[in-house]
Amino acid sequence: MVFSGVWRKVLVGGVAAVAVSVGAGATGVAQTAPAAQMEELPRTIPDAMAKEASLALPVTSFYTQPDTGSAWPGKLVRAEKATDYSVPAGMTVWRIIYHSLDAERKDVLASAFILLPAGNAPSGGWPTVAWAHGTSGVAQTCAPSLMKDLYYGDEGLFDFPKAGLAVVATDYHGQGTPGAHHYMNKLSQGYDVIYSVAAAHEALPGLLSQQWVADGHSQGGMAAWSVGEMEQQLNNPDYLGTVSVSGTINMLNFIAPKKEEGGAPFYFPMVAFGVKARYPGFDEKTVLTAAGYEHYPLLATKGCWFTGHAAYTGKSSADIMKPNWTKAPAVQALLKEDAVGTLPVKGPLMVLTGSGDVSVPPNGVKAKARKACKNGIKLFFHVYPGLDHDPTMIYSTQDQINWIKDRFAHKPFAENCNQL
Repeated sequence: MVFSGVWRKVLVGGVAAVAVSVGAGATGVAQTAPAAQMEELPRTIPDAMAKEASLALPVTSFYTQPDTGSAWPGKLVRAEKATDYSVPAGMTVWRIIYHSLDAERKDVLASAFILLPAGNAPSGGWPTVAWAHGTSGVAQTCAPSLMKDLYYGDEGLFDFPKAGLAVVATDYHGQGTPGAHHYMNKLSQGYDVIYSVAAAHEALPGLLSQQWVADGHSQGGMAAWSVGEMEQQLNNPDYLGTVSVSGTINMLNFIAPKKEEGGAPFYFPMVAFGVKARYPGFDEKTVLTAAGYEHYPLLATKGCWFTGHAAYTGKSSADIMKPNWTKAPAVQALLKEDAVGTLPVKGPLMVLTGSGDVSVPPNGVKAKARKACKNGIKLFFHVYPGLDHDPTMIYSTQDQINWIKDRFAHKPFAENCNQL
């Protein structure tokens, strides 16, 4: 993730050239990634919170006011044109509040932003990408639409409207809107992505294409895959496919990586929060050590990604999580609900990862892609040599855009399951 030119994680392996040709007739993209981040991440909680505060927008009544009318998934509650974001010249941003569903299909309110390219929309509206963001935190204030740079702005997100693609980007319910964020729950996040599109169409009639593609990174990579599963049931003819980048599609591997895979334990207290949000009877203290719980209340209420990283930097999983915590019944229930690779997926599926990813181990992503292929799910899979978690998003963006444009052009989808 990039904040004001700062990579959240350092690129592994120095300089890496990446190239891939995606889809019939697509042009291969070769880019070189710089060897290190531009400045260091905040090392202390006060510094981290100061950085987050410098990027934050206030939680106004736009987010918190309830909807007293009738409700259905995708119903638009309110919309406003926004001028308080730092976006490239010519781009337009709208904020929306809409109805969605949680994992139990109960009504919830979610927020999102709509990012429009410069200029006039083409006939039929701007080709639309439903974006699912990676981990920003779990507190209400950690919504990307409450950040001046829209969280992923310079990490590839602005490249989509520069290429003539509109972006509809959910915050996920519980971020922006009141309520507990179901962190790392593929059902909740999948619904939020799907119903953001319907609400965006209502907010900006005629400006967005009816056809759309889902795309997501990290937490959003699992959400985007979930969209494909859900669309198999919904069978929406306007849904054209999904891109999953460095997705947490192998959740057990994410929360219990092999020693040689590294891992990022500072995410694990957030996972405990997500388990409790999904299963309210769960006691997070049954899986968090005293050191793990020390900063948990801060993350649950106002600290976001930088704060979580600073709070637990240098801590191992054993330092902050109790032994065998992944076997707790509620954690096992979440893992079962988040299972990927068995259910059918509608439409083309692109799965990307980086071989240097220490947050979401690439071998786990590849294993799920291989399982999906064996279960008859057609997909295109690619590993970017040497790239860590966030650089994979940055340096695959043009490949994503090319693949997405091929879907709107209705070009043949080239899968490569036979290479897995």
